[in-house]
Amino acid sequence: MLVLSGIAVIALGFLLRFHPLLVIIVSALLTGLAAGLEPLTVLARFGHAFNETRYVTAIYMVLPVIGLLERHGLQERARTLVAGLKGLTVGRLLASYLLFRQIAAALGLTAIAGHAQTVRPLVAPMAEAAAERQGAGADEDARADPERVRALAAATDNIGLFFGEDIFIAIGSILLMKGVLDGYGFHIEPFHLSVWAIPTAIAAALIHGTRLWLFDRRLARRPRR
Repeated sequence: MLVLSGIAVIALGFLLRFHPLLVIIVSALLTGLAAGLEPLTVLARFGHAFNETRYVTAIYMVLPVIGLLERHGLQERARTLVAGLKGLTVGRLLASYLLFRQIAAALGLTAIAGHAQTVRPLVAPMAEAAAERQGAGADEDARADPERVRALAAATDNIGLFFGEDIFIAIGSILLMKGVLDGYGFHIEPFHLSVWAIPTAIAAALIHGTRLWLFDRRLARRPRR
């Protein structure tokens, strides 16, 4: 049971709001020591895991590029583009992005978009510009709308990715479910698991699309500036 102490460390560390990376490292170290591994062996496992997943650090090359684009007016250009599109609303914009994100994730292109690559520099500013044109911020109750719009943009990306990627047959979640089911004696092909993820993705799109439509209606009821 001491091996499970790492879970308690993670829960306590996140509860006390310590740095997530530090919490995970301490938890992994404690779990390894509790399992009877030598400290150098645990350190070697850390190095092996980092070397096997070094592609994760590719984000450090993307972030400076995004920062330069934002400094030279990427968000302003995105707002200007939305200002010239008549009939574009927050709901329609984010619904289109949701559809794009789900289809791309279903094809295995999970890294083609994301919070750092698209939501913060492009989708969120475009949604904010659409909300301003719809009359958001006209009264005191609307002052939180920019934050809600940003939250909706981030949620749209999460929902599109989360419910779209399971349709891709080679995604980690599908392989994890197959492994767990095989362990209990249920031998199901990954293709069947991915097929049954399609109704869930459609339901998620309909539910979130309804939320976006209701948000558009709430903005439309407010007086314009």
